[in-house]
Amino acid sequence: MKFKYILILSALIGQILSLSAREVTSFNEGWLFKRGPFSQDPVKVAAQWNADWETVNLPHTWNAKDMQVKADAFYEGVGYYRKTQFFGNELKGKRVFLRFEGVGANTEVYVNGKLVGMHRGAYSAFAFEIGTALKLGAENEIMVKADNASRPDVIPVNHNLFGVYGGIYRPVWLIITEQNNITVTDCASPGVYITQRNVSKRSADITVKVKLDNGSLTPADLVLENTIYTQNGKKVTSHRLPLVLTPQGTQTYISTFKLNKPHLWQGRKDPYLYKVISRLLADGKVIDEVVQPLGVRRYEIVAGKGFYLNGEKYPMYGVTRHQDWWGLGSALTNKEHDFDLAQIMDIGATTVRFAHYQQSDYLYSRCDSLGLVIWAEIPFVNRVTGYEAENAQSQLRELIRQSFNHPSIYVWGLHNEVYQPHEYTAGLTQTLHNLAKTEDPDRYTVSVNGYGHAEHPVNQNADIQGMNRYFGWYEKKLQDIEPWIKGLEEKYPWQKLMLTEYGADANLDHQTEYLGDALNWGKSFYPETFQTKTHEYQWSVIAKHPYIIASYLWNMFDFGVPMWSRGGIPARNLKGLITFDRKIKKDSYYWYKANWSKDPVLYLTQHRNIDRERKHTSVTVYSNIGTPQVYLNGKELTGIRQGYTDVHYVLDDVTLEQGKNTIKTVATYNGKEYTDEIEWNYTGEKKRSADWSENKEEHAGWSVSYTHLRAHETCADLV
Repeated sequence: MKFKYILILSALIGQILSLSAREVTSFNEGWLFKRGPFSQDPVKVAAQWNADWETVNLPHTWNAKDMQVKADAFYEGVGYYRKTQFFGNELKGKRVFLRFEGVGANTEVYVNGKLVGMHRGAYSAFAFEIGTALKLGAENEIMVKADNASRPDVIPVNHNLFGVYGGIYRPVWLIITEQNNITVTDCASPGVYITQRNVSKRSADITVKVKLDNGSLTPADLVLENTIYTQNGKKVTSHRLPLVLTPQGTQTYISTFKLNKPHLWQGRKDPYLYKVISRLLADGKVIDEVVQPLGVRRYEIVAGKGFYLNGEKYPMYGVTRHQDWWGLGSALTNKEHDFDLAQIMDIGATTVRFAHYQQSDYLYSRCDSLGLVIWAEIPFVNRVTGYEAENAQSQLRELIRQSFNHPSIYVWGLHNEVYQPHEYTAGLTQTLHNLAKTEDPDRYTVSVNGYGHAEHPVNQNADIQGMNRYFGWYEKKLQDIEPWIKGLEEKYPWQKLMLTEYGADANLDHQTEYLGDALNWGKSFYPETFQTKTHEYQWSVIAKHPYIIASYLWNMFDFGVPMWSRGGIPARNLKGLITFDRKIKKDSYYWYKANWSKDPVLYLTQHRNIDRERKHTSVTVYSNIGTPQVYLNGKELTGIRQGYTDVHYVLDDVTLEQGKNTIKTVATYNGKEYTDEIEWNYTGEKKRSADWSENKEEHAGWSVSYTHLRAHETCADLV
């Protein structure tokens, strides 16, 4: 039966491709690249311009190395891309567009020396019509100027929280249509907007809005057909609308449908997708076509209770993701996106905050089909200049229009830890909220604060209030998370609150058994074991407080921060559960997998903490398959107890032998035996590391220092 459905779907896709007049082809091969800086001397510029162009394929960034290896030692500025392309006479009467998925950060595009468009912002797509600048039947030169230098009028206004990689780091597409088309240049959106109301198991009201454009000087008699298909390609319902499309601007047409007993999109359990195909016909022939997903679902957030999907409470097990990879920067292929999503699915996450900027549309599409509930946001982070308001609105508008039809997106992120001046930031956030509600009334908005109190001057300007809290790392002690939550529960029960970042850094070369309740982040010792302790305790608190509607640990992967030099590794944020090169999963990864995933997990912690400091130590096992057995050098240990959650098992007083020690854990689940094993070496007691701040005066000193930083609104630089 499954094979039959595949054949039906293949036949449908074949029919679509044969009927559609829109041509979309890759424009990523055979570019020439030259990086600046360029001399101001005209003679030197000419010589520099004509020499040593590098052949590259897209995606490409010039910062793949220098933004990742040394703090504050990377190139930000101008780079040029050139491509020669033959366009034949068969394009006469057609419309030709270039669509860029992402260029870091500010772009000018020229065709045969003519400026065809400019774009400001590194993370949203943009499309320019280039047909009138082309010479048909001849070679044409496409020139792209990219500039990733920080600007006060373009968000983000600095590289402090993450690096804005320079270059054409996402794919480029050549789009060819007839004169009359579904618009390509409406903020580079699909030109089709699908809304859904009154969603239940019984029915759903679906509206399909399509924007059309006539590029000729003659009105055209056309038919717009919107059709909904099942996931297997069976037509559900269709609407045909005859129209006369004039050349006077983009025009909007609407079809409405009522789906009876819809197959609901149910998150990871059942991410069912319908398909909406919008076709434009002239004289009975399809002249343009756009295909979009439809996941029929209803999101609801109830303050103090939780997140609801289609009327049922839904667990929000959240991670965050920065897009860059070690050695690649932001120039990723779908293979890298798929790898990251596979890890996110494996850990058992149900929701992802894609921070702190618009990410690949391919990524959002995969979340639709995987059933991940996601948060998409703009890069309004860290600082304000007073000049970025127009660009922040533009980037939000682009994000919403380009991503409107992804059922996985439940919220638009407006800002993250942006403060002084408070009045300006609050006002701009209100403006962004109003813009989001105008563009998309049916989704939530969220803004994020690094302070822990609801009455902060920039708060309460969005539907959801996010707060980033790093107890035990940047402030106070690990245990202070619970009184913080309880205080907000009692004082602000009406507030829709999310814990939008929490965690601690972990350098895998740094290990210790001596764990206090707070770490001086300002020193260079960032042990993995403290990160593990942070997540063990703090998730156990979060899990029992439904007042926290959703929580998002920071971060799924280590990522580049070119302005930093901390924890023994320059240009790196080490808070990931997986290393920057995606090769090693830290202990915290398995903690969450054991708590969240339905897959069997049996894991001994401290695989890398091999050289033991204490003869009398503890052993921790994560097991979601029942109480494990634990053996030391072949002898079973007794006295195992349950820790913070029902997957957390601890042996408190384990005595190591001199030299090599083998620890093994065993558990049986559904008739299958699972094991994990580690080796520890003990050669004698070692002193507590001097990097720990257990002394009350020292702890108070760095805690006050952190409070001082917060007071001066610089906390965004920390996380």
